[in-house]
Amino acid sequence: MAVERSPRAYVETYGCQMNIADGELMEGLLMKSGYSLVRSPEDADVILVNTCAIREHAETRVLGRVGQLNYFKRLRPEVVLGVTGCMAQRMKEDLLDRAPYVDLVMGPDGYRDLPGTLGEIRSGRESGRPRRRLSVVDLRLDEDYRGLEQHRRSNVTAWVPIQRGCDHRCTFCIVPYVRGPEKNRFPFEILEEVRELAAGGITEVTLLGQTVNSYSYEYWDFARLLRAVARVPGLQRVRFTSPHPNDFTPELLDVMAAEPTVCEHIHLPVQSGSDRVLRRMLRRYTVEKFMQTVEMIRSRMPSVALSTDVIVAFPGESGEDFEQTLELMETVRFDEAFTYRYSPREGTPATRLPPHQFVDDETGQARLEELIGVTRRIQAEINETEVGGYREILVERAGRYEGTVLGRTRRNKAVVAEGTENDIGRYISVKLTGTTGPTFQAMRLPDEQPMPFVWPPYPNLDHLR
Repeated sequence: MAVERSPRAYVETYGCQMNIADGELMEGLLMKSGYSLVRSPEDADVILVNTCAIREHAETRVLGRVGQLNYFKRLRPEVVLGVTGCMAQRMKEDLLDRAPYVDLVMGPDGYRDLPGTLGEIRSGRESGRPRRRLSVVDLRLDEDYRGLEQHRRSNVTAWVPIQRGCDHRCTFCIVPYVRGPEKNRFPFEILEEVRELAAGGITEVTLLGQTVNSYSYEYWDFARLLRAVARVPGLQRVRFTSPHPNDFTPELLDVMAAEPTVCEHIHLPVQSGSDRVLRRMLRRYTVEKFMQTVEMIRSRMPSVALSTDVIVAFPGESGEDFEQTLELMETVRFDEAFTYRYSPREGTPATRLPPHQFVDDETGQARLEELIGVTRRIQAEINETEVGGYREILVERAGRYEGTVLGRTRRNKAVVAEGTENDIGRYISVKLTGTTGPTFQAMRLPDEQPMPFVWPPYPNLDHLR
């Protein structure tokens, strides 16, 4: 008598760190329901594409990928092809019309029902009933994700969502419309998850939220939660992303400065260096207030590395506005900047601005390229000051070339050094010898050799204060 095999699932994720965590969450739910995970869509009975909606280009790329995956449905019609995540939530039933080969459209608040919904679709196929296609896209204010466990793809670092959704409603951003209002997880469940990760050998965790530092649950704020996480036995590094500039408090910086496990890296999205554009974006801070936040951070954590997000060609952005953004980049001198040209998202307030205010493609692209040039130069100048320094890196994976590994410093700098797969998950000491783009090359120090004491331990940042 043949033994019936378990159904096989393949999950392919696009987008931000929260999407990666959601992909792990879906995998955990499927495994708990008896599915086995496979690494290739060719081997799967269920194919799920976990999507991003932050930019139009991302959606176009994913729609093309979903069309490619339909090849496996044509080979085996019983295969279930689903689209999940933010794009699924934004497009809803329209996605079923645009892609008739898709069987399931499910938004982020529907994941708890994923195994049951897939079972409903698959049982209908097996019984010979007409093909059923389902859409699960309700935003649920009562969905707190409590009790849902992720399947961890990495045994080195872990993403820990503490918050989903957003209340800020910036005029360019689709997130509040596809993930709903801010919902914060129960703090003791977060701490229990982190303790289990540490007990399992994970030494670095990153706390995730759309505006992570606005976290609030009864008498817990983000500073209190961060302190509690930082003190979990076994952890060596704690990170968080992405904070909102308005929610940085002196109390939070006190925790960051006092807790040795909290890393010296902050991602601080500025979006624009023009007060006029910031008002139109509904960011609720001015350039002056942002600079005060930067000063407060650097006064408490002199060795901190700052990264940021910047959007150019937002509707109504003038040449003067753009020059002010460049000036801000030169003044703050971020260690890294993620730069984008404005991408209209249907349903967001910015798309309703008068058409004549939209920046033409040629001008927008020229501004983006100029901004990229400035930010890369600044990054190279900062990184050059670190060459010759000694660092400890956590090895995350094998490098591109044989005999090398890739790791990160506490300041979130990527470093390539000599090593093997046996080093993955270990902390090793290196001397930085050079840079290629944003990545450092390093000479590995013998494991038995103590890290030399070098002053200053990080680049001299006095000129940035």
